[in-house]
This record gives sequence, structure tokens and C-alpha cells, in this order.
Amino acid sequence: MKISATEIKVGMILEHKNDLWEVLKTNHVKPGKGGAFAQVEMKSLLKNTKLNERFRSNETIEKASLDEIKFNYLYDDETNFYFMNPQDFEQINISKNILGEKGKLLKENLEVTINFHNENPLNVVLPNQIKCKIESTDAAIKGQTVSSSYKPARLENNINIQVPPFVENGDMIILDTRTMEYVKKV
Repeated sequence: MKISATEIKVGMILEHKNDLWEVLKTNHVKPGKGGAFAQVEMKSLLKNTKLNERFRSNETIEKASLDEIKFNYLYDDETNFYFMNPQDFEQINISKNILGEKGKLLKENLEVTINFHNENPLNVVLPNQIKCKIESTDAAIKGQTVSSSYKPARLENNINIQVPPFVENGDMIILDTRTMEYVKKV
């Protein structure tokens, strides 16, 4: 399906230069002189390389036609994650390389969306927000009143993030899975 360059959004999968690309960042620019364009940072889903591309606003780009199917996470081993389709109980496995660091956020029975292109699994889309427990964090420093002061914390799944000073060990928080950032305390 052809889309205009101005319609490109983060997370989209595009067909470009005989490859499939996931859009990581996009910036629409309207310079004082010349035509508007979209500056897009993309990651190849097949070769695992990155590309910065500039598309003029009147260009059209091919959006990949994907099948989105809901799956429940089951378990993992040394190399793969295993998922089950709750409709027909079919199980599939996906390489740990595809998810990377976000694979640590998977919990048993978590519902995820898996995008398929030509019946091959491309990527796994986690829910936008996940509840996590703080394993350990530094003590807040008294007198540090700057509103943007954050401190390091480690989650129960060994992911390191930054949290506000009022978050303590053992607290439950909401984590944004797209940016891997703290959202709020539960």
C-alpha cells in the first residue's frame, strides 16, 4: 500500500530498497527555502542495519502489508521465545535476536501482537505499558529538589532505567515498552 512521506509514523514497517524497515524516528521538516521533507531513521528487519533517509513530502513510500495476530507468551529457552495463538492453540517460536532487550519484559501469558510478512514472523509488539517491580534503587539524596533529577534503578528482570527520587525498592511501576522509560508509580 502506497503512503505519502508525510504519513510515516514511528513503528511502521516500510518496503524500501528491496528490504523491510521499521521506522525508529521521524522528523517532518519545512525549511524556509525548498520543499518540505521527512527525515526518517529506520532499522532493517532482515539485515539488522540502520539507515537515515530523506523523503520529499510529495514522494510515496510502500508500506509493508502485514498480518497482525495476537499471541500469548509461553516460555523461552537459550535461543528462542515461544508463543501460542489463543484462537487455535498453534505454537510458534521466535529468535531472541528479534526482540533484543525487550524480551526481558515478557511474562507468562502476556498478550503480544506478532507481525507476519509472507507468513514469516517479523517482529513482536509488546503492550505499550507494562507493570514492573523495582528490584533495587539508590537512596534519594536529601536537598536534591531539581524536578528533573532521576536516579538509577534495576527492575526485577535486570533492566536498568531511571526513576524519580520517591520510588523505593519493591515499588511497582508502569514502564513504557516503546521508550523503556518510567511512566508512573502504581
